[in-house]
Amino acid sequence: MCLKLFSDWGVAGIKIDFMDRSDQWMVNYYERVAKEAAKYHLLIDFHGSFKPAGLEYRYPNILSYEGVRGMEQMGGCYPDNSLYLPFMRNAVGPMDYTPGAMISMQPEVYRADRPNAASIGTRAYQLALYVVFESGVQMLADNPTLYYRNPDCTDFITKVPVTWDETKILDAKIGEYVVLARRKGDKWFIGAICNGKEASRRFTLSFDFLDKARTYRMTSFEDGINADRQAMDYRKKEHQVNSSDKLNIKLVRNGGWAAVVE
Repeated sequence: MCLKLFSDWGVAGIKIDFMDRSDQWMVNYYERVAKEAAKYHLLIDFHGSFKPAGLEYRYPNILSYEGVRGMEQMGGCYPDNSLYLPFMRNAVGPMDYTPGAMISMQPEVYRADRPNAASIGTRAYQLALYVVFESGVQMLADNPTLYYRNPDCTDFITKVPVTWDETKILDAKIGEYVVLARRKGDKWFIGAICNGKEASRRFTLSFDFLDKARTYRMTSFEDGINADRQAMDYRKKEHQVNSSDKLNIKLVRNGGWAAVVE
């Protein structure tokens, strides 16, 4: 049995792909795999799968499912579609969207092909996806070389947890924008994303969810001044914030904003 062999090798988990259907035999296959993997203490990520239907509650070694039009679709993955996902697909369970593209473009200039894959939306949008979208496992989905070239972004991505203690929705409109904050321990992560229907959007963040007895350091990533044209343009900032502070943020079309508050 290959699962026993993987366990003997010290493998932590496996990613299974290309099921691509949901008839009775295949639905039962998911449970057979999860049960057998649990026997050997292996984690499971179902890619090429249908959306979750609760099996992960019976078998908590299941970390995530694809079941989404995610980043591997490249030019077929638009923020205009992805802005529905927090309200629909991700609401029913974990979602293996595979974010993290380091080459970002606005849709009217999009040109890409493997192995030089690219995404639609800004760099800050990509960083915010790690906070906004929920999954028990997240990916560094791009070329490793690009993460070495972008250490600020890589450092942020690798700090974002995959389980959360608390979530607060700060502002949202279905299919238009999402602004939320998530807590893990004493750290907060904030993510904001928007679609491409308006040239820019502005939000006022209130930090009243923070501990009133503390002052925090916030590291944020925002759309750069040229991000509506050159989507890889971003700005990193550092602030001190407390629970009484408010902050105005701006997202360009298909843009984002992300921060860690610690």
